[in-house]
Amino acid sequence: MTSRAPSAPSALTSRQHAKAERTAQLLRAASHLFAERGYAAVSIGDVGSAVGISGPALYRHFRSKPALLGAVLIDISERLLAGGTTRSGSLTELISFHADFSLSEPDRIRIYERDLAHVGPDEARLVRRLQRQYVDVWVAALIATVPGTTEGLARFRAQAVISLLNSTPHTMNTRLADPRAELIALAHGALGIYG
Repeated sequence: MTSRAPSAPSALTSRQHAKAERTAQLLRAASHLFAERGYAAVSIGDVGSAVGISGPALYRHFRSKPALLGAVLIDISERLLAGGTTRSGSLTELISFHADFSLSEPDRIRIYERDLAHVGPDEARLVRRLQRQYVDVWVAALIATVPGTTEGLARFRAQAVISLLNSTPHTMNTRLADPRAELIALAHGALGIYG
C-alpha cells in the first residue's frame, strides 16, 4: 500500500498558516519598533530586518507603512473588543482583563495612544468604531453593576478607567511588588466598586 501525497488544500492551509505566522511576527516587530523609536523614525526596512526579511518582502503582507500601523491598531482594537465582550457580564473581570492586557502589551498601548493620526482614513474609522464598541461593553457592565449609573456617567467613567489602565507603559519602571493589584484596586476605587 502506498502512502498518498498531501492534498492541495492541506498544502494551502500550511502556506496560509506560515503567512499568518509571518504577519503576526511583523505586527509584533512593528509594535516594538514604533513604540521604541516612534512611527516616523521606523522604516519598512527596519521592520523587515527585525524578522529576517527584506523591506520589499514586507509588501506581500501590508501595502504600505501606514497600512502596517493600521493593522497594528486594528489588531489591538479587535483583541480588546473580543476579550471585553467575553467578560461583559462582570465589571471585575473587565477590569482584570484590561489590566492584564495593558501590562502584557505596553508597546501596543503606547502606539494606540500616540500614532492613530498616521493611519489612513479607513483604518482610523475602523479603529475608532472598535474603540467605541469596547467602551460600550464597559458602559453596559457599569450600568448593570453600579445602581443609579446613567449612560453618560458610565461612559465618562469607562473612558477614564480605560485611560488609567492604559497608563501602564508610563509606569512600568515602578518598583511595586504587584503593579497589577495596584491597577485593579485603583480601577475599582475610581468606579466605586469594592471587594
